[in-house]
Amino acid sequence: MNIVVFGAGGRAGRQVVAEARRRGHQVTAVVRDPARHNNLADVRIVAGDVTDAVSIAAVAAGHDAAISAAVDLSVSPHDFFTASSRALATGLAKAGVRRLVVVGLASIMPGASGAALMDEPGYPNEYRSFYLGHAAGLEELQTCDLDWAYMAPAGDFDHEGTRTGHYRLADHGDAASRISYADFAIALLDEIEAPRHHRVALSVREL
Repeated sequence: MNIVVFGAGGRAGRQVVAEARRRGHQVTAVVRDPARHNNLADVRIVAGDVTDAVSIAAVAAGHDAAISAAVDLSVSPHDFFTASSRALATGLAKAGVRRLVVVGLASIMPGASGAALMDEPGYPNEYRSFYLGHAAGLEELQTCDLDWAYMAPAGDFDHEGTRTGHYRLADHGDAASRISYADFAIALLDEIEAPRHHRVALSVREL
């Protein structure tokens, strides 16, 4: 497949690119400044703006699927995630790319109680504006006509974790759960290769 990866220079994005290449896919890595990411080997690196539908349509043309792991901490989370969801919906449709998988956030996924994990007792909320920005982005995504999946770690990423090659879909979010970026990338690529053909938000955890 030809896969375009937005936010390819970040921790999740780099692992997505590596996993896609491991499987033999052709990858276009979209970053804000290609000169800063010459460590992305054996891929086409291009400049792009995930909040600009015209930019997205240009870099996504000719691809089979898209993955977005993009984030911009220099602007309001609400503004960034809503703008990127709208731009992806419009730009990918214009480019003829129907399949999109977005890297999400555990905080807005249902917890054991059924409420969002961020609303369960004891959940840390010092970054609540970031959580709410993700939630607003997902709401925008839910209105689009793409074949999309929103995939989040069940709890958080294990920043020191290595690739085990295993994961499972979780029944609900769990603040104590951890998964490595590399194993999360496996789940993302599995979703791209064998789409469920419905619009869904999924939590992923270590096996």
